[in-house]
Amino acid sequence: MKKKRVFSGIQPSGRPHVGNYLGAMRQHVQMQDEYDCIFGIVNYHALTSVHDGDLLRDYAMGVVVDYLAIGLDPKRCLIIKQSDVPQHTELAWLLSTVTPVAWLERCPTYKEKKLQQAADVNFGLLSYPVLMAADIVIYKAELVPVGKDQLPHLELTREIVRAFNNTYGETFPEPQSLINEESAVVLGTDGVKKMSKSVGNTIEIFEEPEQLREKVMGMVTDTSRVYRSDPGHPDICNVFSFHKFFTPDRIEKIREGCASANLGCVECKEILAASMEAYFAPMRKKRAELVGDMDYVRDVLERSARKARERAGETMREVRRKMGID
Repeated sequence: MKKKRVFSGIQPSGRPHVGNYLGAMRQHVQMQDEYDCIFGIVNYHALTSVHDGDLLRDYAMGVVVDYLAIGLDPKRCLIIKQSDVPQHTELAWLLSTVTPVAWLERCPTYKEKKLQQAADVNFGLLSYPVLMAADIVIYKAELVPVGKDQLPHLELTREIVRAFNNTYGETFPEPQSLINEESAVVLGTDGVKKMSKSVGNTIEIFEEPEQLREKVMGMVTDTSRVYRSDPGHPDICNVFSFHKFFTPDRIEKIREGCASANLGCVECKEILAASMEAYFAPMRKKRAELVGDMDYVRDVLERSARKARERAGETMREVRRKMGID
């Protein structure tokens, strides 16, 4: 049976963090055998906030190495840099001609970004969803793994697809969401906002052990627990939510210790720091090996890009013919 095609992109605007890993990257590794997967390092998108060429180049290659280190297998999926497949931006322009500006202005992420980077509200922030739509439909992907907060973007992609299909005839499938309900939203170290590079509440997945421990020990726990002797409320504690992923074999014991005040918040965070360090240690070792063999990493990108350009080229030949620009 033919596998359904999946596209997912990660923006290289910083080092991948635990929120990226739990919310998306871990899921990507699990999907390789079930789906026909294309994972994109969407460096054109990152240009809306990163304006340093050397830094962006470093971030993009770093994400590729990170993906390989956590378990993506180039024999079972494609790992591409968006900029290596020029059809992405060509299709984005063509899709923009059927996309009303009002659709883009109402996008929640655009409104959020205008506040986050008020001094740099560039056109790329507004047109971002059109390029995102192109990223997905250039491969005629049927499924997109997203967090719940990204659903408005994916719905906008479907609207753009419908507008194009209604104008030029049935061309693209309307991509559906794949949501990992268990980890759709991962809160940051502040315990309030979603873990985000722009907020500054992140723990990078390849932090050095000392830095990882420092960040974990600084995490906000159950704010209603004033004294060590106060019983805790694990179900509202962000640190406990991390234990569900990183300390599953001890989760009930930790829950009981917290609720009975036999386990303090400091001890709880010390256990979490040790668990996270042990969890990521093999991946950190693999990453170090990859950094020592960047020729292999570049070869992975080039082989994936060739296959991606072939698929994208097929789509663009159809699109150009239907739009009359062949």
